[in-house]
Amino acid sequence: MTTPANCVTVPALRVKQWLPEWELVNFDPQQNQAKPEPHFYLFSLSAARLRELSAIYRRDASDVTARAEDLGIQRRHDPERSAEIRRYVVEGYPRSGLSDAQRQNAANGGLRKPGWLPTAVVVNILRAGDERNGRTIDADHVIIVTDHPNATFAGLNLPEKIDEVLPPIEVIDGQHRLFAFNDDDPSVADFELPVVAFHGLDISWQAYLFWTINIKPKKINASLAFDLYPLLREQDWLDSGDRILVYRESRAQELTEALWSTPESPWYRRINMLGGPRKESGPVTQAAFVRSLIASMVKPWKPSGRQSLGGVFGGTPNQNDGLAWSRLQQAAFLVTAWRLLAEAVKSTNADWAEDARQAQAQFDGMSGDPAFSGTYSLLATDQGVRGFQHVINDLAYLRSRPLGLATWRDLSASADISPASISEVAKTIPTEITNFLKEIADGLATYDWRTSSFPGIEESERLAKAALRGSGGYKELRQQLVAHLTEAGSEDVARAASDLQSRT
Repeated sequence: MTTPANCVTVPALRVKQWLPEWELVNFDPQQNQAKPEPHFYLFSLSAARLRELSAIYRRDASDVTARAEDLGIQRRHDPERSAEIRRYVVEGYPRSGLSDAQRQNAANGGLRKPGWLPTAVVVNILRAGDERNGRTIDADHVIIVTDHPNATFAGLNLPEKIDEVLPPIEVIDGQHRLFAFNDDDPSVADFELPVVAFHGLDISWQAYLFWTINIKPKKINASLAFDLYPLLREQDWLDSGDRILVYRESRAQELTEALWSTPESPWYRRINMLGGPRKESGPVTQAAFVRSLIASMVKPWKPSGRQSLGGVFGGTPNQNDGLAWSRLQQAAFLVTAWRLLAEAVKSTNADWAEDARQAQAQFDGMSGDPAFSGTYSLLATDQGVRGFQHVINDLAYLRSRPLGLATWRDLSASADISPASISEVAKTIPTEITNFLKEIADGLATYDWRTSSFPGIEESERLAKAALRGSGGYKELRQQLVAHLTEAGSEDVARAASDLQSRT
């Protein structure tokens, strides 16, 4: 086929990706699985031009077409997702995730970042004579591919005229990225997108590609995702914005890391930071700690929505409300609360604790107190972590004025959260606060923290413990812990727990 003299040619890298074993595949044109070319093409094209050349076929369940006969590949287009991608391209993350009011706030101007989209849009280039939905594309409307079997580069000669009903490119993956670039917005029209293009790829193979790209890959482990936060962290992310989720996630991850890295913490080197196997990596994941902190302590000081209480870590030095605690103070407070609970559990001779130690004795090499960190202790589970941190937050929040939480100041010279600096700042926590945390810990040490899998537990108790599993168990356990503390030996804690019980 002759290329017109005035045709626009796009240079492309020819990528050969074929194995001899693939010759054993049962290629069948009758099943829309004709043998494909042994290579694809890699090039870049402006968003506006790619949209002009592209068609997108979506799956549709509005009629009774047999699913095997429905040639649509894409899921339904979500306009809001495309709008979010466009905001990301222009402003980067996390600014793109802010509300309109937050983006207009000059204080958040420093959050602007480059909005790179390095992942390729995957497409198929139609051949002359290909048919889609009863319409055939002719030679004048296709992209002419010029290459040589031994060549590294190829040329894609774009057509002068485009059949608007049947454009020469069909999108296999990347529709939301493509729709992010509005036709009526010239400011982003020249934004170039990387493209991986197959040539004459049968429709069944396109569906197969879409499935392998979007469904087959395992989602990234949440703990590993949170573990990347230190690489993204900036000082201004951590000292402002308690109502913006990315701030709260970053702060919660940093506090979790403090629990994991500080020797005085009972969670020292025992949090499953990367989501590996429980036996080798730790009983509770980093993601569980992060989500627990966001739900309890690292939330806005002023409650909103259905929340009756705010978070003790919600205030920031740049705000008038809340506690002007530094990140070091927050880490020291959290580590101290957990340390006091571990010590209280270790000291208790309550029946549940003695039973847990005896049951765990069969496991050789167990370090620490089985009542706190053993296989059969709720404290070594997501539910236990969230329950304790919620109770500490809510009681401290209710007693913030009598305890003088706002009067505690960080006078250290260190700005970094390190195990040594956390230990030093922990020593400056006022006695009133430390005593209150210890009294809570002593009260909770007598709660029956055994899990439903505890050997020999009575059926009624097992069923009651089983009700604490899953997301619905968070609230139930929290209510049980508060009710238990209303009978605490400390009059101050019992009164605070009764007050909290009446609020929830």
